[in-house]
Amino acid sequence: MRQIVLDTETTGLEPKEGHRIIEIGCVEMVDRKLSGNNFHQYLQPDREIDAGAIEVHGITNEFLVDKPRFEDIVDDFASYVKGAELVIHNAPFDVGFINHELRLCKYGKQVSDLCSVLDTLSMARQMHAGQKNNLDALCKRYEIDNTHRELHGALLDAEILADVYLAMTGGQVTLSLGGDTGAATGGGQVEQIRRIAEDRPGLRVIRADSEETAQHQARLEAIAKALGGPSVWEQLENKPGC
Repeated sequence: MRQIVLDTETTGLEPKEGHRIIEIGCVEMVDRKLSGNNFHQYLQPDREIDAGAIEVHGITNEFLVDKPRFEDIVDDFASYVKGAELVIHNAPFDVGFINHELRLCKYGKQVSDLCSVLDTLSMARQMHAGQKNNLDALCKRYEIDNTHRELHGALLDAEILADVYLAMTGGQVTLSLGGDTGAATGGGQVEQIRRIAEDRPGLRVIRADSEETAQHQARLEAIAKALGGPSVWEQLENKPGC
């Protein structure tokens, strides 16, 4: 399954008031693993950025002067997201802006014509009703380090959201490339994979008791409800030959 975790930064809050996208950041996951095939682009909006928006993302009008316009990259962007599932936090905001840009450049298609969309904010509200569910709150809840996030940035926020999404859906949490041979430690050094001897004793298998099985099933049902369909785990369990 191909998923694109996407975030945007904009000149303001409302496309109906003429606000535009100034940064798009996308992180590709294939079968829940980071592929390294990302899409990142700053954009010239042909208008001033609201002062309040600059305080959020730190992107200035001067920085964007020589950047391409959305119409210059629309074909590359559409080709990149086509057929994938977009994973977005507060999807109506980002999708609304992307559709606005698509209309302005007379592309002839909307996001729904190119790909499907999963809103992690809606998902989080179902899983954690009555609690804060912004990205910072979810990072804290799932113990995901976002201390390097001083300002919002589309690519950085997409990378953080990928971590959050994987934690929320009970899968892989650390986003390491499939071909990596080590993992970064807290000190910033790389720890090489330690190979286990082939003649090692077999591992003892501890079966889940009835209470643990019930808790596991309840978790799968919560994920399925949030996703609007069976989780990857359930799909694999029901797959012939598995």
